[in-house]
Amino acid sequence: MDKNNKNDIKDLSRNLKPSGAYLDSLSDFANLLGTIKQAEDAAKELLKETNPGIKAGKPSATDREKTGETADGVKSPDAEPEAPAEEASEKTPSVEELLEKLDYLVGLDQIKQNVKSLINYVKIRKLREEKELPNPPLSLHMVFMGNPGTGKTTVARILSELYRAIGVLSKGQLVEVDRSGLVAGFVGQTALKTTDAVKSALGGILFIDEAYALAPDVGSGNDFGREAIETLLKLMEDHRDDLIVIVAGYSMPMVRFIGSNPGLESRFNRYFMFEDYNSDELYKIFSLMCAKSEYVLTEDAVEFAREHFCDIYNMRDENFGNARHVRNFFENIVSVHSDRVSDLEDHSREDLTTVLREDLEKASIM
Repeated sequence: MDKNNKNDIKDLSRNLKPSGAYLDSLSDFANLLGTIKQAEDAAKELLKETNPGIKAGKPSATDREKTGETADGVKSPDAEPEAPAEEASEKTPSVEELLEKLDYLVGLDQIKQNVKSLINYVKIRKLREEKELPNPPLSLHMVFMGNPGTGKTTVARILSELYRAIGVLSKGQLVEVDRSGLVAGFVGQTALKTTDAVKSALGGILFIDEAYALAPDVGSGNDFGREAIETLLKLMEDHRDDLIVIVAGYSMPMVRFIGSNPGLESRFNRYFMFEDYNSDELYKIFSLMCAKSEYVLTEDAVEFAREHFCDIYNMRDENFGNARHVRNFFENIVSVHSDRVSDLEDHSREDLTTVLREDLEKASIM
């Protein structure tokens, strides 16, 4: 581009640029920012002089409108109340509330007594620590043995909250896993998977259901379950001050599982036996489910229900479902009841809540 063309473009740019619209250098830009800042400061000082009530940090008129506050800082009677601070985070239940929750569970009398004794033991240990008295080594890892549906997971969840309430655990969450949550299909991956599971449970309880699946019978060949056990034992030792592990499953397989590794025997020394619910307890669980959903059984329906739970208890085997059977039976009843009532022309409140013997009879064979 020749010199004449450059001069023409420069002249054109001068003609197109309004006064003050563009800056020729970074120094001009910095000077402009300084001028704007000075103007803002001067405006603030002027406002303070003309209205002494305006102070730094005091809400503006717009902010007061949002909160319902008057110019004098007083809450308007029409303002919405502020939410209490404790509502921002879920309230932690007290030890007494959690023990009431435990007592509310149907049956499990021996388990309830064992849990309460364990809590008392931990409380006394803490008191001895405060008095600078020595305590023997403490291991709170547990073995839960029993058939499905006997409340093992429910009790573990209450325990996690109880230990948080008395300061044994920092968080109190319950993390549930089984073999698939700890074991991977490739060499070296199981240790990583087990470590991740333990990390998610730190500050709470790691609940391993059907834990015996980690130690298959002798002669099954190389199995990554053993790697999971070894990794778990090491992490239990590394985090013994803020981690509790509960292994759960059928009674005899769990006995073989604990005996499969000396490290398991040394770390798990508290055993909880969850007995099957008897027929009366099964019926009580069923009654609580009905009451919670506002279903009312007729007298002959109650009679059939009692007979049904007595029969299934007497015929139970090692796969007896306990409360799981009750829940399935209740869900079948709700389905049968819905089919029957839906055919009615009018649906009164009584129709929607009353369960007949015929509903239970059909549900029992589903």
